[in-house]
Amino acid sequence: MTYLVVSSLAELHTTVADHGALDLVTLINADTPVPRPPSIAADRHLFLGFNDIVEEIDGMTAPAVHHIDQLLEFGARWNRKKPLAIHCFAGISRSTAAAYITAMAINPDLDEQALAEELRRRAPSATPNARLVAFADDRLGRGGRMVDAIRSIGRGEEAYSGTPFVLPLVL
Repeated sequence: MTYLVVSSLAELHTTVADHGALDLVTLINADTPVPRPPSIAADRHLFLGFNDIVEEIDGMTAPAVHHIDQLLEFGARWNRKKPLAIHCFAGISRSTAAAYITAMAINPDLDEQALAEELRRRAPSATPNARLVAFADDRLGRGGRMVDAIRSIGRGEEAYSGTPFVLPLVL
């Protein structure tokens, strides 16, 4: 089975090349330029433009339900022949939330707590965006278990940028 690979913007091109990814999810501020790696076709790149915030703030774009809907639809279309790359600016909050959400959507038998603990083990700096997780928990009918699991792993280690990591779709 293939897997998800998470990185920062700075590590994007290297991570995509190292893992042979052909599909990409970008979660970043809408005005941030993101040069698409050459192996990623335009129709296999989902760009979600919003700020890394957990509540509405004037002048900023908060994550919204429609972003989750787009992520879930893109994840469902991914053919799983090669890894799916997911990145945000730092590889700590938006991308780790998106990886957790995508894995839960693709494999509904995954245990929310076990996956959250695996995420923490593989990414000590991960602090998944709680707003994204809450919207996805609702959309996926998880009854608050995703929110509780992410809350239980707490804030990740302080870091300017996360280290790229792999998140499996099966534990």
